[in-house]
Amino acid sequence: MSNETRQRLIRRGIELFSEFGSRGTGLDGLLRSSGVAKGSFYHFFGSKQAFTLEVIESYEAYFEERFSRILEDRTLAPLERLRNWMDEACRGVARHGFRRGCLVGNLSQELGPHEARIRVRLQAVFRRWEDWIFGVLEEARSVGDLASDTDCRHLARVFWTGWQGAILRAKLEGDTRPMRDFGTFFLDVVAVRGPICFFGPVNVEPC
Repeated sequence: MSNETRQRLIRRGIELFSEFGSRGTGLDGLLRSSGVAKGSFYHFFGSKQAFTLEVIESYEAYFEERFSRILEDRTLAPLERLRNWMDEACRGVARHGFRRGCLVGNLSQELGPHEARIRVRLQAVFRRWEDWIFGVLEEARSVGDLASDTDCRHLARVFWTGWQGAILRAKLEGDTRPMRDFGTFFLDVVAVRGPICFFGPVNVEPC
């Protein structure tokens, strides 16, 4: 059985979990839309929980690429890079017709008491994402764009708390405004030199 089949299942899992979560994604629907037999699924993953963990890992790797590409672009100021990252996220949500949210956020909302492995994995992803934002904010502090006594670790946690809520609201309303409002608010609050941007309407690129 080919690795391509395995990767096809994971890609489809990312799409469905981002839209419906794990509980809203039935195994039969996943297999039917992937064109994969049930026996192949269990050959690769053994259980839905094992599959979910693989999907989370793949989703995290995708975000690592995005973080690296945008947040490490040192031709731009740190907070400008963060603004660009949020802009791209807004475009992505709009491009998918507001059907898909954050896969990690979706799974976090539906965790049951017996899903400790998934809980631990999701917590690790959020900590890694906080590290990325922390790094950008620390760099902004070091060049004077944030106050010298700024608690960048605290701000990184606050960012993800607010950003996840903004994505949920954007999905609900079918509009990126909640994400843009939060992004503008966050940057206006943290920047010692005043507002650095205003999030205008998002131009949606074709898929």
